[in-house]
Amino acid sequence: MELYHGRPENEEGRQEKEIRVYDLLDQLEMEYYRTDHEPAGNMEACHEIDAVLETIICKNLFLCTANKKHYYLLMMPGDKPFKTKVLSKQIQSSRLSFGKPDAMLEYLDIEPGSVSIMGLMNDHENHVQLLIDEDVLKAEFLGCHPCVNTSSLKLVTRDVIDKFLPAVHHEAIIVTQPWEVE
Repeated sequence: MELYHGRPENEEGRQEKEIRVYDLLDQLEMEYYRTDHEPAGNMEACHEIDAVLETIICKNLFLCTANKKHYYLLMMPGDKPFKTKVLSKQIQSSRLSFGKPDAMLEYLDIEPGSVSIMGLMNDHENHVQLLIDEDVLKAEFLGCHPCVNTSSLKLVTRDVIDKFLPAVHHEAIIVTQPWEVE
């Protein structure tokens, strides 16, 4: 794996949704780095990518309420455990579960293994509420997929908050997930 600055020179064979991410990042004048790799469907595969990006790829979880009326995208450090009960209490929601792939595709135009904050650019009607663990905001950079799991990006965290989110008309709710496993 190699680290590249910006979009791919040759876009042949890349999915349209990936190219749309690069188009938006370029339009917003956001600096980013990219690496291409085999499909990264789990956090273990992401650790090798982390080393190339020199940042941690965020764990992104697509969640919903039991009645499927509310959807959430939780962005948290990749090595931090997820505590459903803690999160549910913070956002004053009933029991949360993982959202179904068809809802993920419908609202974010992404599939399991490719979940990313970049998918919010496809959520024009704001069906999905972004939740960001406070520890993500403490890092200078964050890593994520450009809506496909065969490439990964390194972005300046402040740019994501100050440029990307306003451009896609989403706001984040800041949450705290504990590091310790009970």
